[in-house]
Amino acid sequence: MASSVTPEPADALDTERLRAALTAIERAGMPGVFAEVRAGDQVWGHASGVADLASGRPVSPDMRHRIGSVTKTFTAVAVMQQVEQGRIDLDAPIGDYLPDVVPGERSRKITVRMLIDHTSGLPDYLPYAFPSVAGMFTGGEVSAQSLDDNRFRKWDAAELIALGVNAPAGEPGALPGVYSNTNYRILGELVRHTTGTPFEQYIAEQVIGRAGLEHTYFPDRPELGEPHSRMYEALYGAIDPPRDYSTYDNSWLGPGAGLVSTMADVNTFYRELFTGALVGRETLAQMRQTVPVTALDGQPIEYGLGLHKVQLPGCGTFWGHDGSVFGASMMSLHSADGQRQMSVAVNLVRANRPDATGRPQPHPTDDALAAFYRTAMCPAV
Repeated sequence: MASSVTPEPADALDTERLRAALTAIERAGMPGVFAEVRAGDQVWGHASGVADLASGRPVSPDMRHRIGSVTKTFTAVAVMQQVEQGRIDLDAPIGDYLPDVVPGERSRKITVRMLIDHTSGLPDYLPYAFPSVAGMFTGGEVSAQSLDDNRFRKWDAAELIALGVNAPAGEPGALPGVYSNTNYRILGELVRHTTGTPFEQYIAEQVIGRAGLEHTYFPDRPELGEPHSRMYEALYGAIDPPRDYSTYDNSWLGPGAGLVSTMADVNTFYRELFTGALVGRETLAQMRQTVPVTALDGQPIEYGLGLHKVQLPGCGTFWGHDGSVFGASMMSLHSADGQRQMSVAVNLVRANRPDATGRPQPHPTDDALAAFYRTAMCPAV
């Protein structure tokens, strides 16, 4: 007798494998992890572990999370919308729009495109705003002093930009580019200049609103809306036990890394972007033109206009972004057509312990996360 069961398509979600892979991240040493994975109309959301080490409160798939540099894609979309409307020329000098932001001749050499794809040569302001963690980028000593000193500090955009543009810089247009939040701080000012509204308002209305996101916002206070996990920072062993930084004034992040969202909202955003709802097809193609860039951790990446290009061996090419702030991290990957998607968040960062030379060593959760990415995005692997 013939079976009446309709076989699942080859790219359908294997929920048992996904659940096992997510649980493996917790077992490898992550307090809590939560994710949403999509294959077409099929959606799987799951969580494993705890949101609060003290109380044992569990994590859930719908938790709000500081999504860090995933925010850069939102900001890039805002700029590209203005490009489509003829208000911004990607290859015009930033000095044409903001003559007083970048001093000297560099304002004529640095183009808008160079800011978006991190080839401006401008260094990141982070090690200057938080000097006690500067050793993360040089292999030197680190401490939590500046993290704690600035927990409730309200940062001014001009102050942060000045820290970056007045620091030793590279040559505009040189490759590989250098990943820098200073670039996106300037882009936030560019959005304000061309739209006449603060970048937070423009992105809320023309990016978040148009994408139909319900739980994505720039916070205006140190506390997050519920439900959310506590967010534990280890700072490569300098904070032991790891400390909760979920309550933190993140005005220092802004258009480069300041958004709060959910994994479902992040997936919806990228699907709307990749299916043409936020920018046109030609614009999206420009966003996918990549250059070599050196990330903050020294790793080489392929970076477009607010998008990472990520190759998963034996599986294919995906697009998206990762994000990290004090205590929180996430990864978001998507097929080019936006139909295969994964966003996953964790609530402990920089748990890697340094060796005798001061270089952080791999942590078991690194391999477990990589295995989850493959399980989510590579159904045939």
